[in-house]
Amino acid sequence: MLKRKLWILGMIVLLFTAACQGSGDKAASGDSGDTTLTLWHIETGPSEKALKEAVKRFEDSHDGVKVKVVRQENDPYKTKLSVAMGGGTPPDVFHSWGGGWLEKFVDSGQVADLSDTIDTSRFLPSALTPATFDGKNYGAPLAMDIVPVWYNKDMFKKYGLEEPETFEDLNNIAETLKSHDILPFSLANKSKWPGSFYYMYLAERIGGPDLFNEAFNREGRGFDDEAYVEAGKKIQELVKNDDFPNGFNGMNFDTGQSRQLMYAEKAGMIIQGSWMLGTTRADMPAFEKKLGFFLFPSVEGGKGSNKDIVGGVSPVFSVAKKSKHQKLAKELVQELTSKETAQELANKDGAISAVKDVEYDDEYVKQISKVLEQAEYLQTFYDQTLPPELAEAHLDTTQAIFGLSMTPEEAAKQVEEKAKEVLK
Repeated sequence: MLKRKLWILGMIVLLFTAACQGSGDKAASGDSGDTTLTLWHIETGPSEKALKEAVKRFEDSHDGVKVKVVRQENDPYKTKLSVAMGGGTPPDVFHSWGGGWLEKFVDSGQVADLSDTIDTSRFLPSALTPATFDGKNYGAPLAMDIVPVWYNKDMFKKYGLEEPETFEDLNNIAETLKSHDILPFSLANKSKWPGSFYYMYLAERIGGPDLFNEAFNREGRGFDDEAYVEAGKKIQELVKNDDFPNGFNGMNFDTGQSRQLMYAEKAGMIIQGSWMLGTTRADMPAFEKKLGFFLFPSVEGGKGSNKDIVGGVSPVFSVAKKSKHQKLAKELVQELTSKETAQELANKDGAISAVKDVEYDDEYVKQISKVLEQAEYLQTFYDQTLPPELAEAHLDTTQAIFGLSMTPEEAAKQVEEKAKEVLK
């Protein structure tokens, strides 16, 4: 009897040890156990909902794994992530736009290589480029954006206005709107990037699609080229003509100050990304039927075309190299950028998919997608393409141009001097 008890006790110990070892292996592999991943993003409305549903699918397929989803405000986000990266406490998965901003973290060894994880054939090649450095991929894209001029269709119809072909046409529209006590353009430029759209478009329309690449690659014209100076002059003409809200350089985009002027029909136009559609559906669904868009018009005598567009890739999801659960984090990125997520984003948020074979049911998205397909040139956002120091110089000087505190010549010269320091 004693031997039998000892044998049973021994078997219990062996089984317990094996179970512990087994669970230990599982936990170590990151496939189960009490594991929590952190995801930082800046999406709102239907887009945020699509991400949360992707997270739920991921959690359902990974027993014992939870994802803490943290939505950051757009404007403070870059600073918060930089602080978290520098302090060694980054989120496991984070939103980016690719370009110079992401490359800064890649160069400092803070981003995991996804080259062996994601199937690049699932994505549009142009969407992968901003997160590819030295032949390696550091981010998976979900959507792409273009920046049109959004306008109130009912307002245009009421005052007999047509979509402009030239910048002169646009100025005439502005004068008509002002004659009826309506602001031509709604702009909240405290965060600087909304005003950058005007500068990028005007510079491209005047100097042509090769202007930025020549300045960025240090091959030909620089950031002090006359096209940039002329772009600044046209912006200051708009400011002096009272085409923007009072105090626009201090207004906050994140709190919806510029959009509210559109919804209240106190402004007729706004230059914003294609995310404006999803934001409107979340903020003021009834306004959607009044929302139309056209591409920024050509400038007489300029080298650019009104089929050239400003745009970018966002969100791009990357994994922090210091993540303790890299394998799981990479799997989360795959779910966040799955066809199912992209499909929902396209049809509920008006997003152009960076994922192939997505079918568009939404008429707005079909129109936006068609514009992207017909575009002759895509100018990526300066503040995401340029190295951080140069991007900051661009944003600061552009805001100063809008504020009339710096001449276009001074602004162009300052950016070019910084480019000589930063670009090799």
